[in-house]
Amino acid sequence: MADLFAPEPSPDAAAPPGPLADRLRPTRLDEVVGQDHLTGPEGAIGRMVAAGRLSSMILWGPPGTGKTTIARLLADAVGLRFAAISAVFSGVADLKKAFAEARDHARLGTRTLLFVDEIHRFNRAQQDGFLPYVEDGTVTLIGATTENPSFELNAALLSRAQVLILHRLDAAALGQLLTRGEAMEGRPLPLLPAARDALIASADGDGRFLLNQAETLFSIEVPEPLDPAGLSALLHRRVAVYDKDREGHYNLISALHKSLRGSDPQAALYYLARMLTAGEEPLYVLRRLTRFASEDIGLADPQALVQCIMAKESYDFLGSPEGELAIVQACLYLATAPKSNAAYAAQKAAWRSARETGSLMPPKTILNAPTRLMKDIGYGKGYAYDHDAPDAFSGDDYWPEDVIPVDFYTPTGRGFEAKIAERLAYWDKLRKERRDG
Repeated sequence: MADLFAPEPSPDAAAPPGPLADRLRPTRLDEVVGQDHLTGPEGAIGRMVAAGRLSSMILWGPPGTGKTTIARLLADAVGLRFAAISAVFSGVADLKKAFAEARDHARLGTRTLLFVDEIHRFNRAQQDGFLPYVEDGTVTLIGATTENPSFELNAALLSRAQVLILHRLDAAALGQLLTRGEAMEGRPLPLLPAARDALIASADGDGRFLLNQAETLFSIEVPEPLDPAGLSALLHRRVAVYDKDREGHYNLISALHKSLRGSDPQAALYYLARMLTAGEEPLYVLRRLTRFASEDIGLADPQALVQCIMAKESYDFLGSPEGELAIVQACLYLATAPKSNAAYAAQKAAWRSARETGSLMPPKTILNAPTRLMKDIGYGKGYAYDHDAPDAFSGDDYWPEDVIPVDFYTPTGRGFEAKIAERLAYWDKLRKERRDG
């Protein structure tokens, strides 16, 4: 138990060192790792700094890639006052205060760089509030976001700011951070080379996470350098970035769909695993697989749709994790099935034709006549019952009188559709013979 009567620490006592990530924060733009395409001499930021003129910008990138650090260094590099707010903790009153302070400093000849972290969390009205202050130069806005600005930020704000994309830190950049951390601590991490590689991989491109993990390793005593298994037992992996209602969700489902379409079962299984292990709702994935079965396979393999429906039934019956194997089976079936979008193309063409032709009546020969009046005016007259015709095919014309027959559905020569194509060609031949005869 802590001593409640312990003396107050002396004001001169040394403060404990801050987190390793903060102590390693770069002091110059050329110390930022992994973003040379922006901060280098030929990069957008490098050019602006060299010219001494900074425009408003949105820094878009994953967590832990240096967005806040770059904003701070930009202010120093071009001689601007640095002010920061977070959209997570700030409201309208905070924005008004920030703009008022920036205007007061402008009167004294000092311009302000306003850094707004998580800027996508401000609503549309709040984002509009930035516009007059950006336009009149009261502030140079640097917004940071992990979300796609195209979806999350107002078009008016985007038109007044450059969008600069920060890259996920690669293994080389993360390795540089570890080396700097070891230099600051004055000792190497207690890791074997393979464990060091595993530590870098576990960060998933997030430099801040990596340095926090390294700090944990520096703080403990281990008798021997750790191998990958020992490291795994001691530390956890970074949870994959995946918001089920944001861009990561749509990017992965797009990648899954296109891998299936490209008949690559290995890549398809990888993206399926990425989604499910990140917490995606399995029924959502099943809905997308079922849609794919009709859109990209169709009648080239009619069993594709059956596989998806049965996978859904199996998942409902077994639950997770056992039922996820049925989803895997459906995914692999779709990836390895013959592909055809003929049914999808036929649907779009038929829908378009239906909208264009309106409410034209079908020919009377194929209309039922449940009343005497309808029979008297010709409903059903002359209808040829196909089962009574040779080959169970009458060859009648079923189109409205003012519509020229159209081939909406054109089967491919792949899979089961090859047989359908033969059958349609045969019926076309019979239809022509009976029409001409």
